[in-house]
Amino acid sequence: MLSPHDVLTTLGGLARGTTLQGVGVTRQRLSHAVRRGEIERVRPGVFATTSLQGQVREAALHGGALTCAAALRTHGIWVFDDDDRPHVWIGRRGRAFDHSGCRCVSHYFRGNVPLGVVDVETALVQVHRCLGDEVFFAALESALNLRRLSKAAVQRIRRSLPRYARWLVDLARTDAQSGLESLLRLRLHLLGFTLACQVAIHGVGRVDFVIGDRLIIEVDGRENHTGAANRHRDLMRDASASAAGYETLRFSYAQIVHGWPAVQAAIMGAAVRVHEHS
Repeated sequence: MLSPHDVLTTLGGLARGTTLQGVGVTRQRLSHAVRRGEIERVRPGVFATTSLQGQVREAALHGGALTCAAALRTHGIWVFDDDDRPHVWIGRRGRAFDHSGCRCVSHYFRGNVPLGVVDVETALVQVHRCLGDEVFFAALESALNLRRLSKAAVQRIRRSLPRYARWLVDLARTDAQSGLESLLRLRLHLLGFTLACQVAIHGVGRVDFVIGDRLIIEVDGRENHTGAANRHRDLMRDASASAAGYETLRFSYAQIVHGWPAVQAAIMGAAVRVHEHS
């Protein structure tokens, strides 16, 4: 017979007592396992392995499931990293439990709250409600690029959004290589720019965006553009683009997220120059 710890492990490290009893673990065995330190009672009626740590455990202690941006990070979806607090779905009638070092953000949206981490679809809907259009759009394109959403799920997400925001789903693409690209494209779309995305240019390679015929926009995320070798590669690409008659603007994470007015001014100025000389 499996021990309560082994049963919990097969269930992902976290389960309700009623679930454990449903597979043959009696209340007495649960109590003995807690007293021996083999498992932990994280809150009334909810048990976890002692190895369960991080934000999933914090969410369980708080009284709900990890959701919103925190859940999307757990699923490997790109989200802005300015806020690393656990967002916890409590439910409309749920109760938040006090616990040591609590820094949780409670979500009281209606629905059946699971244990652990909510699915990508639910997290995206709650991201929009909590953090707004831009965070939602970047995360949605990341999920689409990673093929984490079915067509049916995308349509359910669209129907769950307020009517004024549903166009964001219609604008979303599956080929965005980073959340920064998504954010830039969304903001430029609102300014009236039409961008060609992931364009292959002879002698240069694939670039993030092209505006008009001759303006290249490159987004330098942290992963692929740091270090001397990557910097040298980028400079060589820009030189090749210049030789072919293109102007290249290259922006970092900090510029796009925290210095947008300067980015916008640079793009608009370059677009005017390129148009005048075309």
